[in-house]
Amino acid sequence: RHGKGEKRGDSTPSNSGEKDPLKSNGDPSAGAPEEKVELRKKVTLLRGISIITGTIIGAGIFISPKGILKNSGSVGMSLVVWIACGILSLFGALSYAELGTSIKKSGGHYTYILEAFGPQVAFMRMWVDMIAIRPAGLAVIALAFGRYILEPIFMPCGVPEIAIKLATTIGLTAVMYLNSMSVSWTARIQIFLTFSKLLTIAIIIVPGVYLLFKGETKNFENAFEVNTIHLSGLPLAFYSGMFAYAGWFYLNFVTEEVENPERTVPLAICISMVIVMICYTMTNVAYYTVMSAEELLASDAVAVTFAEKLMGNFSVAVPVFVALSCFGSMNGCLFAISRMFFVASREGQLPEVLSMIHIRRHTPLPCLSFFQYPITLLILFLGDIYSLLNFMSFLRWLFIGVAVIGLIYMRYTRPDMPRPFKVPIFIPAVFSLTCFFMVFLSLYSDPINTGIGFAISLTGIPAYYIFIHCERKPKWFQKLSGQRLQKISLQIILEVVPADQ
Repeated sequence: RHGKGEKRGDSTPSNSGEKDPLKSNGDPSAGAPEEKVELRKKVTLLRGISIITGTIIGAGIFISPKGILKNSGSVGMSLVVWIACGILSLFGALSYAELGTSIKKSGGHYTYILEAFGPQVAFMRMWVDMIAIRPAGLAVIALAFGRYILEPIFMPCGVPEIAIKLATTIGLTAVMYLNSMSVSWTARIQIFLTFSKLLTIAIIIVPGVYLLFKGETKNFENAFEVNTIHLSGLPLAFYSGMFAYAGWFYLNFVTEEVENPERTVPLAICISMVIVMICYTMTNVAYYTVMSAEELLASDAVAVTFAEKLMGNFSVAVPVFVALSCFGSMNGCLFAISRMFFVASREGQLPEVLSMIHIRRHTPLPCLSFFQYPITLLILFLGDIYSLLNFMSFLRWLFIGVAVIGLIYMRYTRPDMPRPFKVPIFIPAVFSLTCFFMVFLSLYSDPINTGIGFAISLTGIPAYYIFIHCERKPKWFQKLSGQRLQKISLQIILEVVPADQ
């Protein structure tokens, strides 16, 4: 059922039986270790929480958390939307906790769609991620890092675009190098950056709540005034809120590297979502205590305006905190997403070298340095990043909804599958309906961009049949895939081998 030329079983798929140049006993120069070469289980509960929390909390809460206020029409309703979106996101996270504990493979959305609906639909998901969503999304976060890390240097002038792109390239290169060299250090840096984000949020929440308890409540008067509530804008407010919470699924991309996933995955997801919900809600309460709704909507950088009103010159430090926040999001995103392409290669849907691991560092080096990194840089300098995101953003929710529908589908088609963590059926049902509602909202509010994105995604159908399913592949592709000497040379240069199973 999984197509021709694909490698898959009930457990983690096995690799080709070919003898590897770096594992060969006959090659003393290879110096291959005797220990098993695999992605090791180095993601503890604390590291799992830092991956999820550090990736969800990006620059948005510090710079422009006003999409919800603008579309909801009142302070009180905006807080209700923040809480409701957190609960809906928790429903999605709980659904993924079940998927992550019952299907103990890395890869996230891709793996769950593959298990439920087969390789064709999974390839479509991976194709869209590969050509647009992941590199464009990473480039946007990196651009925010480049802008805010330089802002204190250029104040009060604007930062030149070329300087932003150079700083962005340096940031991306640093994150790629870190992920390529060590999983442990990647996780440690992520923990540090997550605590930096939480410290920044605490610096905002504590004085705001202190003023609130002292009686600064004028901005909360008539918080639910009926005349200002925009019922027609509430769907867009929910859309903004769901995007703000997006990122709860990243731990599922590295399930094979999680210690005791049956316990760690659901616990890390639940703790992270509670932390993020509290942080988002209380940060907005602090903003509303110090600023009126009009001031918040007029601000280009809400955290800076907040700091200027309360802390004077300390506001200069805010861009640095935002840059650190963006660096943490880049780090968590690259760490997680590289595993999806690693698994796709292991399943035979990408070149085999991308599923190889460094023999000493135990990281998926080719997937990071020769795949994600160059594609992201190419889009950064040559592509229209924001147009790509406009075209493709609705597809994220479409495929997440499909993955959660897969959970419900497998309850009936694979009832005997071990499920150490099982959620009530209404949780995935409500969340999948929410995802499809957001897809419908995209079609209604922006039919042209959504239509273009849908058309681009459909290019995955001929790509699948040409490169994966069809036995008579293009001659150039046969020649490229058949050059074993080049593959061996690349393995020796990079010091990578297929993972032991």
